[in-house]
Amino acid sequence: MSAKYIFNLESRDRKRELPGKIIIGQQDNETMAHVVLKLMGFLIFYRERLQIETNLHMDSIPFVPDLVQLDYELRPVLWVECGECGVNKLHKLAVKAPEAEIWIIKRSPVDAEHLRQAMAKGELRRDRYQLIGLDPEMFQEICGMVQGRNTVVWYLGTFDPPQLQFDFNGLWFDAPFEVLKY
Repeated sequence: MSAKYIFNLESRDRKRELPGKIIIGQQDNETMAHVVLKLMGFLIFYRERLQIETNLHMDSIPFVPDLVQLDYELRPVLWVECGECGVNKLHKLAVKAPEAEIWIIKRSPVDAEHLRQAMAKGELRRDRYQLIGLDPEMFQEICGMVQGRNTVVWYLGTFDPPQLQFDFNGLWFDAPFEVLKY
């Protein structure tokens, strides 16, 4: 692991209780963009038992998810990939985690659309995946602001309409995002 980032979290959204703090590790081969995508995924999808980069210790699923929620029988019910992920990996996930919602978060709607086109070309199963394309300007600005210790105050995260409102290290963000289905 090359670095650890602490994110102190506060929720002003009555519908979303957040933990007081999370730590996201940056592996040697990961960029700051990947760290920020994991943070955004955690905030957007937060629910009880959501875990960051947890080894599932399942021979049938040889991947470590960026974010995952397990049911009480320790099967994935939510699987979130952040950033780069191959079409072959996504195909295998749909087969090996049949009950899981599969989401992919990309840094922009353009990146999400490129992945959707690659998924169509690879003939992946339809109605199995959902992609999020974040606002690229917001995303780049946050990447440049991350420090060893960070503060996030969450106000709103909705899918209808797709909208995020939060304060990151003292700077206010109010940005839409795009949801694509495949």
